Amino acid sequence: MDSGENSYRRYLNGDEDAFGEVVELYFDNLTYFINGYVHDVHASEDLAVDALTELVTHPHRFAFRSSLRTWLYSVARNMALNYVSKRSREIPTPLSEADAADVRSLENDVLAGERQRLIARTIAELDEELRTAVHLVYIEGMSYSEAAKVLKKNEKQLGYLLSKAKTLLRGRIGREDVDL
Repeated sequence: MDSGENSYRRYLNGDEDAFGEVVELYFDNLTYFINGYVHDVHASEDLAVDALTELVTHPHRFAFRSSLRTWLYSVARNMALNYVSKRSREIPTPLSEADAADVRSLENDVLAGERQRLIARTIAELDEELRTAVHLVYIEGMSYSEAAKVLKKNEKQLGYLLSKAKTLLRGRIGREDVDL
């Protein structure tokens, strides 16, 4: 059991401050993850809040059958996909300078160093499924089992996605030493 699950159990047992620990532990990374789908940092923050709010408004939906992180990322992914689906019917508006600055700031907070930024830019060019698999396993540190559940794949399919992503990254970066 991770510290997020411990904090959430304390919250369910009446420790109101413990939920703040859950938010602090997951909010930034959830926001970054969601932004990979929606490409709007403000909407990503709102969706991350909505995903975390699910734990408060519907505590019965998370029954500790999987890790809290896996459950949150599954909820966040579904919310992001719903958001993108609804937004695809709207007329797109260009990113403002402030929004672009927020996106860059968020990326810089989560990814550090020149090599990581190069890899991050290259990962962003991958198709959605490959990008999400790489993000869950190598950036979030999820196990194959957890990531496979989020993506609704089996572990063998996830392994194939990651292998394909590494091959594409090596080709695009021009290095054989792409270590995620």
